[in-house]
Amino acid sequence: MNDVPEQLFIGGVWRDALDGGTFAVEDPATGAVIGRVADAGPKDARLAEDAAVEAQEEWARTAPRARSEILRRAYELVLSRSDELALLMTSEMGKPLAEARGEVAYAAEFFRWFSEEAVRIDGGFGILPDGRNRMLLMRRPVGPCLLVTPWNFPLAMGARKIGPAIAAGCTMVLKPAPQTPLSSLALAGILREAGLPDGVLNVVTTSRAGEVVEPLLRGGRIRKLSFTGSTQVGRLLLAQCADTVVRTSMELGGNAPFLVFDDADVDAAVEGAMTAKMRNMGEACTAANRFFVHRSVAEEFGRRLAERMGALVVGPGTAQGVDVGPLIDAGGRAKVADLVADAVGRGARVLVGGAAPDGPGHFYPPTVLAEVDPGSRLMETEIFGPVAAILVFDGEDEAVRRANDTPWGLVGYVFTEGLDRALRVSERLEVGMVGVNTGLVSNPAAPFGGVKQSGLGREGGRVGIDEFLEYKYLAVPVR
Repeated sequence: MNDVPEQLFIGGVWRDALDGGTFAVEDPATGAVIGRVADAGPKDARLAEDAAVEAQEEWARTAPRARSEILRRAYELVLSRSDELALLMTSEMGKPLAEARGEVAYAAEFFRWFSEEAVRIDGGFGILPDGRNRMLLMRRPVGPCLLVTPWNFPLAMGARKIGPAIAAGCTMVLKPAPQTPLSSLALAGILREAGLPDGVLNVVTTSRAGEVVEPLLRGGRIRKLSFTGSTQVGRLLLAQCADTVVRTSMELGGNAPFLVFDDADVDAAVEGAMTAKMRNMGEACTAANRFFVHRSVAEEFGRRLAERMGALVVGPGTAQGVDVGPLIDAGGRAKVADLVADAVGRGARVLVGGAAPDGPGHFYPPTVLAEVDPGSRLMETEIFGPVAAILVFDGEDEAVRRANDTPWGLVGYVFTEGLDRALRVSERLEVGMVGVNTGLVSNPAAPFGGVKQSGLGREGGRVGIDEFLEYKYLAVPVR
């Protein structure tokens, strides 16, 4: 990892934190330190904000085609470095190399998608009803943005926010998660190489998120916050945004229901469950947590899912043939273990897994629980681990009611061979996205986001750039 910068990136310059502090980045598979990055404080954050504010006016005037070509070059550079970026991501986050390569491709697609959207920002023209004025509508960048990204998809979540901001003409301060700063620093280097002007993207790595983020949100110069993370932190940031009315978009927690009806193709349901549950070791906001399965197929589904989950190879993500890497840290593994212990204590039956192995690394085995008590803590908590909890239902209304019985509403999954039922249940689920007979909903061309306490706004798709644009109305007299 010696070729990845470990300093702050401010105003186009790599620089140490003003107080010289650093913090360690660890490999979750071994606990070994793989690097030490600059630990920004409030003064460093202010310098990054200064750079973004200073660059904003000129960047907003940059031709859409120029912004588009920068993003297109970034897309090509990311793909050309797939292997090295995947290894970097696996080393700091733990996911298997094959999955990391998939994330690299996914991240690159956001740059390609928004390179195409940059030249399609439109407005409007019309005569107002009274006939006195013409109405011109233009769309302008919202201004300097603060982007806060999580550790579970460190490259893709950065690209999903940076791409539309660049396309819209916004400058940025990016604060990545302290567990996975190296992927973001590598991305900054690639964008610089792609021709992004100095000051447009600034990256502050820090172990002191509160000290860095709050002054920026309350300072009055940051005009947009885009945050991906927990609902608890999202609520805190919303409060901090209130004083200066910072525009916000938030992708928060999830507790996805996975519904398997009596007419479902069980092969497809098990395959979909493997994708929806085991992507990223279950450390995804889109991960299926609560499996509601019709009584007539529950035993078969549980047995076959346990067989598939039990066959997965657990180990360091860099090792050959590994399917499941470590969880992010000791706290993440302890949380999963506690949730499983609570469910088992309430009567859940362990079909596979259920006990953390000895030895180094934050590993937890793929686990399937049957006969889960509805009062179990994992029914109301985002698991963020490789645990599938199966509950039985008898009727459609019951399944929908129990699926909606949560404060979250990011994504749901529906498996049925009936088109009418698929549409009817999808319409009734209180979520922003539904996978119908599929366990994968994420795509750069589709709007990503949830309802209720799962967030505000959408990322990706044609609407993804809207979060970084404001409408401006001009009244021009008719003469």
